[in-house]
Amino acid sequence: MNQIPSEFILAFLGMVFVAVFLLSQGLVVPVFGEASKVRKRIRSRLDRLEHASNQPNMQSVLRRKYLKRLSPIEAALEQLPFMERLAQMIEQAGHEYRAYRVLMLGLLLAVGAGLCLWFLLKLWWAALILASVVFWLPVLKVASDRNKRFAAFEEGLPDALDAMCRALRAGHPFNETLNLVAEEHKGPVAHEFGLTFADINYGNDVRRAMLGLLERMPSMTVMMLVTSILIHRETGGNLTEVLERLSGLIRGRFRFQRKVKTLSAEGRMSAWVLVSIPFILTIMIILTTPDYIPRLIKEHIGQQLVMAAFLAMLLGIYWIRRIIRIQV
Repeated sequence: MNQIPSEFILAFLGMVFVAVFLLSQGLVVPVFGEASKVRKRIRSRLDRLEHASNQPNMQSVLRRKYLKRLSPIEAALEQLPFMERLAQMIEQAGHEYRAYRVLMLGLLLAVGAGLCLWFLLKLWWAALILASVVFWLPVLKVASDRNKRFAAFEEGLPDALDAMCRALRAGHPFNETLNLVAEEHKGPVAHEFGLTFADINYGNDVRRAMLGLLERMPSMTVMMLVTSILIHRETGGNLTEVLERLSGLIRGRFRFQRKVKTLSAEGRMSAWVLVSIPFILTIMIILTTPDYIPRLIKEHIGQQLVMAAFLAMLLGIYWIRRIIRIQV
């Protein structure tokens, strides 16, 4: 029986990883949370608002104060390219560790995994690929925690708005309603409303505090809340009624998103089945006809056919993602 080369096994696992990663990025439709494009538009809108008011960005001011408290070496590491974006992602994920430590952890894991694979297989290119993948695992974990926290915040926001309405009807001022939500609720909603209350209580104006909330939680739901409050502060009106309608609108939006996810479940499951079929068939061929795969990959034309099939699969994943997003 011909043995399957280790290079083919690594290439096969790499193809599986790429296919699953690309498919999961396109087909995981969250019930709560916003797409990255929406968050980018919100951040650009915030930058324009800060520029129009001739005031520095809140995150930039806080970051400069944060860097002054660090040692020279830590400050230099924190000012590396893309480090500010990573620090903001860590804060939005609810963690308190420093950004450079995340990259240092990724570097240590990448070096360890790469050296282990090189000692086992003596393939420098395979060790380099594995190290490149492992390096980003801590960053992906932070991004996953951030998305979960965004979802938890938006899920608890309607109840927080109802609590604010009750407090306003009882005669509490707006600032105190934020504090009541922070004390009575749990999770990201309590934490973020507590930060907003502390921001106002320490002398900042309501507008800047609410924009700071939107910077920490860049979603369309929070943008509606902040816009409603700021318009009420400028023009007046019944804030309780506005918050009640906003709470109902958010709950209706969530019901619609759940319905969309249910209706698109068949298409997403079909995509997973279609993408997994080539890999399952490969494993079945290896088990039933062990001589076929080694003979295929030893021939030059066979290697070209495998690469062509994988490129066709990537094209199919891209097209499936487009179809699913159009349905959603």
